[in-house]
Amino acid sequence: MELKVKSQGGCASSGCGSSADRLAHLPEAIRAKIDNHPCFSEDAHHHYARMHVAVAPACNIQCHYCNRKYDCSNESRPGVVSELLTPDQAVKKVLAVAANIPQMTVLGIAGPGDPLANPERTLETFRQLSEKAPDIRLCVSTNGLALPGLVDEICKHNIEHVTITINCVDPDVGAKIYPWIFWNNRRIKGRKAAEILIAQQQKGLEMLVERGVLVKVNSVLIPGVNDAHLKEVSRIVKEKGAFLHNVMPLIAEPEHGTFYGLMGQRGPTNEELQTLQDACAGDMAMMRHCRQCRADAVGMLGEDRGHEFTLDKIEAMEIDYEAAMARRAQIHAEIEANRAAQRKQTGEAFVSLASLKRQVPKKAETRPVLMAVATAGSGVVNQHFGHAREFLVYEASATDVRFIGARKVDLYCSGGDTCGDAETTLQKIIRTLSGCEVVLCSKIGYEPWGQLEAAGIVPNGEHAMEPIEDAVAAVYREMLAAGQLEPTLAPEQRMSA
Repeated sequence: MELKVKSQGGCASSGCGSSADRLAHLPEAIRAKIDNHPCFSEDAHHHYARMHVAVAPACNIQCHYCNRKYDCSNESRPGVVSELLTPDQAVKKVLAVAANIPQMTVLGIAGPGDPLANPERTLETFRQLSEKAPDIRLCVSTNGLALPGLVDEICKHNIEHVTITINCVDPDVGAKIYPWIFWNNRRIKGRKAAEILIAQQQKGLEMLVERGVLVKVNSVLIPGVNDAHLKEVSRIVKEKGAFLHNVMPLIAEPEHGTFYGLMGQRGPTNEELQTLQDACAGDMAMMRHCRQCRADAVGMLGEDRGHEFTLDKIEAMEIDYEAAMARRAQIHAEIEANRAAQRKQTGEAFVSLASLKRQVPKKAETRPVLMAVATAGSGVVNQHFGHAREFLVYEASATDVRFIGARKVDLYCSGGDTCGDAETTLQKIIRTLSGCEVVLCSKIGYEPWGQLEAAGIVPNGEHAMEPIEDAVAAVYREMLAAGQLEPTLAPEQRMSA
């Protein structure tokens, strides 16, 4: 038996695409377009940053899961921004960020409303950026209602990547998600509204694909509403040319003020999300590293440096973008050289399990194991358990190590290398890590160690500073050698094995 370990990877905590292996079926021209796009390529987001500018306040549909918030710095989810910008302000901010974060390769407009419901503001921003910052890739996200009428403008401004949020292809399902749309200068409700929206989304998708624009489809998983329907959505959008599908969990906490949140609609469990993503993966490449970013996010996926680039701070910056472009080109070349060296060095290593002390019986099958990883970035296990704001979850099996997704948590430790008795927060973290049998981190305190073990999750700090997938594979081999991978073992038996 062999354990296949893909080249060094893992989602940096530093988001949203798929691994190089999962996109290997795509033509070379398409892969080249996403190679340094952190939101479309799972590997690229370890190395490159993105930013969104909030120039589009209005929206032409209402979603039961959405509540746009302006001047808000306390939430991290789509539709939330701290500052609404004019196109001129947005361009100035982009130039400042690109000069100060040279790893930034992508500028997207995703709200806080719908960019294509604000076409003048959105397209003017893109027009200026295509002229002043030609080295930055341009992206737009949309609900698709106004998309068909703006495809020519999108292509005119060299927008190579478009994300369409498609939650259904059945108007009866859509009527449960969208209370109304604003279409041809009037508000339309119910099934008819969903029917029009779906038709526009599908037409826009087909038109973009015909023009060579890469299309990613986002879908919000809403238990009891579209969960049984999303596999059909995945099948249809693949047939029409979308190359990537991102199934995201519904965010429905009551404090966000959405209709679903106030009405008690629950979000999916981590297990439900993974099961549906796996089911859809049979139809097309699935994106699993999305962080459901704010509409004004800045930095690597999973981090937000927007507070460093507020309008007052930008006004005080002197930006020589010609010099910045030269520096960016140099740094990007260094990143690519490192990526190439890494691929050459690690490739795909096959680790023989034959040398382990305990052999796997020929008739037995080893079960997969979920492991949570605390990482501060760079694809390595390099974060203290108490300092993690999210854990990356990997599934190890006898043949593969694969990334499953990120699970956000409240910060357990607010200072130093030791923590207090933040019992409530720790219990929430343990619930968030449900289903995981191991948590890998660089360090962990005595208190969380004991509570994690009591919950059936084994803390492991023995692989600090190792590449994530290598560390996960090593722990899996250790569990195999210890006889902990028989499929019938209960959690308490695994702990004592």
